[in-house]
Order: sequence, then C-alpha cells, then structure tokens
Amino acid sequence: MDSNPIDTDDERTESSSVSNTRRQFIVGSAGALGGLAVGSGVVDTVAADEHQGDETGTPNGSESDQTPAWTVEAAGQIELNDANTIPIIRRLDDSFPGLHVWDTWPLRDRDGSVASVNGWSIQFALTSPSGVLPGKRHDIAEIRYFYSREGYDWHLGGPVFVPGSAKGNRQWAASAVWDGDSEELFMFYTATGRSGNPNDPRGEGIDITYEQRLALAEGTSLQTTRQGVRITGEWEHEIILTADGEYYQTQEQAGDGIIYAFRDPWYFEDPESGNRYLVFEGNTPLEPGEANCEAQDLEPGDYSSGVAATGAQFNGNIGLAVSTSDEDMSEWELRPPLLEAICVNQQLERGNIVVMDDRYYLFCDSHKFTFPQGLDGPDGMYGFVADSLQGDYEPLNGSGLVLANPADQPFQTYSWMPVPYDDNQIAVLSYYNYHDLGDDTLTGVGNLPREDQMAKFGGTFAPTLVVELDGASTEIVDTLDGGFLPSENSNPPIDTM
Repeated sequence: MDSNPIDTDDERTESSSVSNTRRQFIVGSAGALGGLAVGSGVVDTVAADEHQGDETGTPNGSESDQTPAWTVEAAGQIELNDANTIPIIRRLDDSFPGLHVWDTWPLRDRDGSVASVNGWSIQFALTSPSGVLPGKRHDIAEIRYFYSREGYDWHLGGPVFVPGSAKGNRQWAASAVWDGDSEELFMFYTATGRSGNPNDPRGEGIDITYEQRLALAEGTSLQTTRQGVRITGEWEHEIILTADGEYYQTQEQAGDGIIYAFRDPWYFEDPESGNRYLVFEGNTPLEPGEANCEAQDLEPGDYSSGVAATGAQFNGNIGLAVSTSDEDMSEWELRPPLLEAICVNQQLERGNIVVMDDRYYLFCDSHKFTFPQGLDGPDGMYGFVADSLQGDYEPLNGSGLVLANPADQPFQTYSWMPVPYDDNQIAVLSYYNYHDLGDDTLTGVGNLPREDQMAKFGGTFAPTLVVELDGASTEIVDTLDGGFLPSENSNPPIDTM
C-alpha cells in the first residue's frame, strides 16, 4: 500500500470519457469498418490523425495519417507449423523457488541494445511470493531485479521500489533504460489501481481496482562490485500518461469488457529521426454493437470471417506517445496507435520494436481467449513489419503469428519479449506459465483445486528462443537456456529443452 491513503498526484494527460470524435469517425459507416475485415492479408488502414505536430517538430501520426489495422482476413490465416511452434518444455528448474516470476524485461541502453554495466547484465520481472495462488499474483505484483555476468546464471537483487513508494497499489510490466553517459536509471512502469486500496486482494470489503496509468521512476543509479549490483539513490515517481478517451479507451468507457488495457510502456528511440517514444498496450474506444464484423460486410471473394457482431469488444491497439522535451523524460504526448486490431483481438500486450536491416519490426503478445468467435489464434507472439516507425505495417508470415505454444501444451509459456541477437535474429525471453492443463483453459484454471493450480504453474524464466527474421518471414531456429539474455559479455548456454 502507498504511504498516502489517496493517490492525488498530478497527471500529465487527463482522461476524458466524452471525447469520442475518433470513435464516431470509425463507426460512421459500415464501409469504414468493412475495411478492417477484408483485404489481401496486408494491413489495411483507418482513422485520420487529428493531432498536430508540436513546437518541438515531432511528427504527427503515421506517414499516411492513418492507423494500420490487423485484419480479420490476415488473422484468419493463423496456423501452427514447424517454423512458429515452440518445442515442448520437458524439464525446467525453478531458479527462484520462493517467488512466482513472470513478465520480464532487460535493462537496455537508450539505443535499444541490451545494456552491460561494468560487465553485468540486469533483468527485471514481475514477482510475488510463491505461496500465492497463481491467478492472484497480479493483485500483489512487485518488480524485482536480477543480475548476471554470463546472461543466464541469475542472482536475485531484490525489490526495485521501496514498498508503498511507487504509483498505484501494485505495479505491472515496464521497461528499464540505462543512460550510460549520466549513469542514470529510468523505469517506465504501469501503475495499476489506486493507493486507496490495500495491496492485498484479501482485504475484507474492499475491491481491487484495475485502473492503469503510465508512470516514470527516475533519480537512481547502479553500483557494481565484483559480487553484484545494487540500485543506489532515491526514486522519484510521477504519472506521465493516462488514457484520453479519444485514441485510447478509458476504464469507464471499457465498462464490462474482457480486459481493460492502458499498460506496458516500452521506451524507444527512433534511429531514423532521433525522437523518443513510448510504445504501450491500449484499446480503441468503441462500444459493443457499433462495429459490425459480420461476413455480410465482405466483398465477393473476400475471406468469410464468421466473426461475431460483438467484435467491438475486441478492440486492442498498440499505442504510441512522443516525448515533447529534449531533456525531461517525464514530458509526453499521446499519438494515434501504431496498429489496431478491431474485430480481431482485444489484447495486444507488451508492444515493442526491433529495428533490423532498416526495417521496423513491431511485436506484441496475445492469448487465445482474446480473439473473437470465428478466429482461432493461439497464445503467442505476433509481429508486423514496416519501413518506418509509423509506416504501413504488414503482418509477418501473412497472418501475424511469429511463435506459439505447441498444441499439446498451449499455455506453457507467455509474455514473450524480443531483443536483438544477431544480424538477422532476435532472442525471445518469456516465462514458464501453465503446463499439463489437459482440457482446462486459462479462463478455467481458477476452478481447479488449489494444489493443482500451484503444481501446474511454472512461474520462472522459460528457455530463450532464437528467431530468424527474413523480410516479412520468420522462423524459430534455436532454443537456449532458461532466461538467457544476450549482451556483449554473455555466452549462449547449453539448451536444456
């Protein structure tokens, strides 16, 4: 629980539940939405950019002033094959038996490369005590850090924030940036809930809330010795962005939707323009019933979707904000999304970008249950490619699917995070999720007996995957040890799968 009973700090971008200009533009005609559900598999575009450039000269919107869309036609091509199916994990040791460990992210330099601080690699993760039911871990999530010389033999550093000091009543996925020149550490994180609620979901008579805001912690550095790494200094926390209700749905607008999202900030400096951005997960403001995703909107010969008319509940996007200051890391302005998945998916988690061969690869994660009726996508990492940051993104492999769990273990890993590995390869981190569920699903695992829930949850670093990128095609080409993080000092360990 935060030290203040009520979170009253100023917010950089105020939410608005009445600013629906963009939503009205999207749903103004069946033809506009029909464009989301048809096409050749290449991403279609919708929705004009209404923001203007600011005085810093930062860009406004995409190159065509439209938002690319992941279409029903493209997503309908999703299928598992040898190139995208993750091998079954046969054996995996729990590196930290006292903790549940899930979403992970590396410390990166400002240019996006994995940082090496005096020979140490540093990784962060969401954690909770291992005695907590896996489904309840999100309600008491705490960010911890880990350090390693080799990139795979990880040592626990401890909590990143002093308990009660960070924004929200718990913190969700983030990105960490190291400025080697100033030796400053920056953490962009998700502030979830309000500090007026307890940090314990078992608090009597009080409901945990799921409001999400983007926050920045700064003011610290790293001290290294031969023995390890520790965070020095005192964090300063600030809310930097909230959903605007125009490009990004507010919690009030979401109502009883599947999973509300305004989270997972990921820092990115564009090598082409030099501008600084935050990429994050959001939802496009649409109300159920306003988006008609039925097959009757398709042109003759187009892919017949069978997607239910409630497709507006599936309104995920990958959001974007641009820095409005050359010096201050806390000044940001919302931009239109990089990508929308209206009628396709409700949740595009942990959006991030890898620039390789002068092309921009946009990745995100999603679940099977966040696809609408009529689309059968697995728990997997999905990706798109364009020639510039705000270009027209094409789904990788035609469908967008880059890698997925095997059919026999459909939930064994999740929360994939790619980092550059070789000239045309990425290394993909993830965590060991639910295994050996049989016919059970993620939405039903909470009904299992407590001992079964605990036994079937991994909660530790999963084997790192190596994926080769070849234009708009990808292929899994290798697996490495659990939690392996490549850097200038690391050596790939022996595969244990």
